[in-house]
Amino acid sequence: MELIEKENKELKNVLPQVYGKANLDKTSLGELIDLISNTELQAENENSKDLFGRVYEYFLGEFANAEGKKGGQFYTPKAIVKLMVEMIEPYKGRVYDPASGSGGMFVMSEKFVTEHQGNIKDITVYGQESNQTTWKLSKMNLAIRNINSKFVVWNTEGSFLKDAHPDLKADFVLANPPFNQKDWGADILQDDARWKYGTPPNGNANFAWMQHMLYHLSPRGVMATVLSNGSLSSNTSGEGEIRKNFVEADLVECIVALPKQLFYNTGIPACIWFLRREKNSRNNEILFIDASEMGFMKDRVHRDLSEEDIDKIKDTYHNWRNDENYEDIKGFCKSATLEDIRKHSHVLTPGRYVGIPDEEDDGIPFEDKMADLTAKLKEQMDKEAELNQEIATQLSKIGFSL
Repeated sequence: MELIEKENKELKNVLPQVYGKANLDKTSLGELIDLISNTELQAENENSKDLFGRVYEYFLGEFANAEGKKGGQFYTPKAIVKLMVEMIEPYKGRVYDPASGSGGMFVMSEKFVTEHQGNIKDITVYGQESNQTTWKLSKMNLAIRNINSKFVVWNTEGSFLKDAHPDLKADFVLANPPFNQKDWGADILQDDARWKYGTPPNGNANFAWMQHMLYHLSPRGVMATVLSNGSLSSNTSGEGEIRKNFVEADLVECIVALPKQLFYNTGIPACIWFLRREKNSRNNEILFIDASEMGFMKDRVHRDLSEEDIDKIKDTYHNWRNDENYEDIKGFCKSATLEDIRKHSHVLTPGRYVGIPDEEDDGIPFEDKMADLTAKLKEQMDKEAELNQEIATQLSKIGFSL
């Protein structure tokens, strides 16, 4: 660990130094060393220099799963991060995450650039994290992948009270901040410059996070953030007014409703907000995507999105943005105008706009269906009368009557 830190200055005082302590169980440590020594980490092909990164990512996911609620504080499920990155496409510029956890947003951005034959040196990552252990996890995560983490800082006071990057204007913002965070410091920050669209309530930081991100968004920037579904419809303590101001300023580009059970730390239904400074051809329109019924159960308690699910959502979004091969699909997607949204009092729940999918017509005429159902009902009623008679007969044999 000391040798690694000497050769990697960004890891100074980050790596754990507990392995020589007397109270560490020697048997467990020996078994761990044997396990790693005897594991053949064979690359799938010559291009798999990313191997240690994938191993680390696997351990993070397994650790988050084992930790349950605590796990969600540092780990956003891979499928959600991938969807966000594939939609906002951070090819070149500054990428910012104000609640950066273990660095998953940055890692996926780097993967995106590499997979699309871009140059990783074209993006610079900025982040802040209040939990020191989580921040250390992110520094290691980024170091393994050779991503410069110079601007990913440990900020013990948090992004609101002491912004670590006060002058940053990012081209891309990606975040999964804590849902419905209470007592976040609103009383100290009443007149803060970040609250351009309204002062967020102390009982819920959802719109504080949103406005913090917007404040750090460059003039042509785009942002994606995961929030609880309450952010789409709440009118508590002025939240409805802030949401209305976002819509009327034509900042909201797309809302994606996610399935339940995707997250390790909460069962609260969630959504992804996409906000963009310059919407170009889609001014005064918002794309609503209802993905709440998508995905598959990967174990008894957790749902996940498949590659096909991710492709369907991101292709729909890009087709809509580029005005190519896009059409509204009942029950899945709808491009709503500002007028439509005003009619719904600026509530942004996708289900209100996309509607319910039509049931498939099996081609059987209504009269034939009714005749068939009526015949089945008569058959069941006759059977019921027969069973009632049988019950009465059996009861009478033992001296009881109905």
